[in-house]
Formats: sequence, C-alpha cells, structure tokens
Amino acid sequence: MSGETDLIKLYSGRILALAAGIPHLGRLDAPDATVKRRSPLCGSAVTVDVQMQDGKLSALGQDVKACALGQAAAAVAGGAALGAPLDVITKGRDQLRAMLKENGPVPDAPFDGFDVLAPAVDYKNRHASIMLSMEAIAEAMENAAATAG
Repeated sequence: MSGETDLIKLYSGRILALAAGIPHLGRLDAPDATVKRRSPLCGSAVTVDVQMQDGKLSALGQDVKACALGQAAAAVAGGAALGAPLDVITKGRDQLRAMLKENGPVPDAPFDGFDVLAPAVDYKNRHASIMLSMEAIAEAMENAAATAG
C-alpha cells in the first residue's frame, strides 16, 4: 500500500500544475543554439532553443514531449533559467542530478523549485526524464558560447 501512496504523492497537485504551465513553451525564431534531448527509457523528449546576451540566457524556447515529471522539471528549469549565466545553469543541473542519484540536497536558488521533484528520488526510471531540460539548456548554452567566441 505504501508504494501506491508514494506514487500518488509523486504526482502531487503541484507537479501537475507545473506540468500544465511550462514557461517559454514553443520554439525561438532565431536561436543561437538548439539541443534536442531524448530519454530512451521512457521516450520523453525536449528540444531547447537559447539566445545568449552578455554570457547569460536572454531567451529560451522549449518543446516538451514528456511525462508529467519531465514537464514539471521543464517548468521549473524554464522559470528559473532566464537571465542566468552558464555556470549557474551547470551548477543547477549538477545539483539536480546529485539530488536524484545521490539523495543530495535540493539545488540552490534559482533552482530550488526542484524540491517538488524530491519524491522522485526513489523512482530511478524517471530520473532521465527529469534531467532532460536542464541538460538541454546547459548544452545549448555551451554550444552558443562556443560559436559566439
């Protein structure tokens, strides 16, 4: 019974609300870089477009085809990433991975909204979907910085 209760907790109202309201949904017309990430395990996919200005994320577009957890992660990432430099994005990505895989603490601000996904730590088959947006944003920003300089 506790497994079923945990699964219900995993799909909390807050996660479903985030999944229904992903910021920066859609593609950018003239991105500096685009990255598509897919989780082979569950089939979730995220395409991210970025524009950079002065080393910071100035515009973001996300096309998210993922489970509710992947959508919620995209919502948190999209809501927090704009205006951040690459080092803040990569730190958030690495902290999210540590939270999921090593039972580490919730990522620092501005990515502390990932606390909503803490119940997913026990569901290893969901980790890849949760990581998609942060990995794609970081990779796209790295690519944009490499081509700009």
